[in-house]
Amino acid sequence: MSDRGYPEAVADEFPVPPTEFADREGRTVEIRPYEGTDEGYEALVEMYDAFDPADRAQGIPPGGEKRIREWLDAILGDDCLNVIAWCGDDVAGHATLVPDGDAYELAIFVHQEYQRAGIGTHLIRGLLGHGQAEGVRKVWLTVERWNRAAVSLYKKIGFETSDAESFELEMGLRLNPDADADAGESDE
Repeated sequence: MSDRGYPEAVADEFPVPPTEFADREGRTVEIRPYEGTDEGYEALVEMYDAFDPADRAQGIPPGGEKRIREWLDAILGDDCLNVIAWCGDDVAGHATLVPDGDAYELAIFVHQEYQRAGIGTHLIRGLLGHGQAEGVRKVWLTVERWNRAAVSLYKKIGFETSDAESFELEMGLRLNPDADADAGESDE
């Protein structure tokens, strides 16, 4: 969707995973790209199967193991970028960039047992670092406007509101320069 608004400025560099940190609870958490292993896949299924339905937004993550597996099969494909927050052998969170025209849509999920510990911030920054390294130029997301904590986090990271006409805010971020803009600038 080329009619989305994105900031003119390119975001600062984000850390490229794998990265490790201690969350606010003192737990060691590692952000790693999804590597397509059965272990990672099954750990994601387990996290989403135990996901609190109250934390679902726009119908995702879906409920029920069969629907979770179908959804994961779609977003863990080669064209999507995925990172997982690991706390030991458990998945604490997952974030994905899904291609959408000339941009990628961001979705992030942190299991309720790990929320409010700083994991979401590291997870998004790791996903965006992975995206920068892979040449992703633009990222967008939607967030319910009442979710002030998420809106504040996205703004802190560098997302700007591009559409605020509904109960959701649409926000955008420029990760890498547009190839077209660079080519146009060098011709002048």
